[in-house]
Amino acid sequence: MAGRAMNKDAKASALSLLILPMLALLAACNMGAGGDASSDGAQGELAGARIGAPFTLTNQDGKPTRWEDFRGQYRIVYFGYTYCPDVCPVDLQRIMQGFARFEKEKPALAAKVQPMLISVDPKRDTPAVLKTYVAAFHPRLIGLTGTEAQIAKVAKDFVVIYNPEKAEGASDYLVSHSRTPYLFDRDGKPVALVPVDDPSTPNMDEGAPDKVQAFLDKWIK
Repeated sequence: MAGRAMNKDAKASALSLLILPMLALLAACNMGAGGDASSDGAQGELAGARIGAPFTLTNQDGKPTRWEDFRGQYRIVYFGYTYCPDVCPVDLQRIMQGFARFEKEKPALAAKVQPMLISVDPKRDTPAVLKTYVAAFHPRLIGLTGTEAQIAKVAKDFVVIYNPEKAEGASDYLVSHSRTPYLFDRDGKPVALVPVDDPSTPNMDEGAPDKVQAFLDKWIK
């Protein structure tokens, strides 16, 4: 997450603590209603959670892109924005480095995965801006934007919290947002959270590229 206050580790940790129990509750509620999440580790922590819904946004080439366009593919979905000064570029770099390692070792399986960045800053993240940005991380990464109303709906459907923050007298602004790098299966159902570094554990590196690669090894079949 990033923002006027959310660049701080304490605020980052606080939002993580907010969002993760919310996701766990969504999954638990669905399992209680007859979900089939097993206890043998065969399913991820988001199995059965009510996360995601059909959408139509605009990609970095200015073309309409639908959630259903990726049916049959796994989807890595990261919400962020190109003007993020810290967490977003680091997360994306490490996720895509892990993906590149996975792609090198298992190209056929990697071809079944579509990574995407959905912007929470549609005012500034035009297709042209996104095109330059996503190209810096990996040629397979796509960027998606839309109207403010479209982004607000997608964020709600994907259980993402975001809020533009503008300091008094400033001409620019940052956007606070939750860190929710999701993996969805080939039917568009949530599987698990892609590993990212936890600021509350400075002596551990949960989001290292090798851990992202191991995560993909586990779930992409």
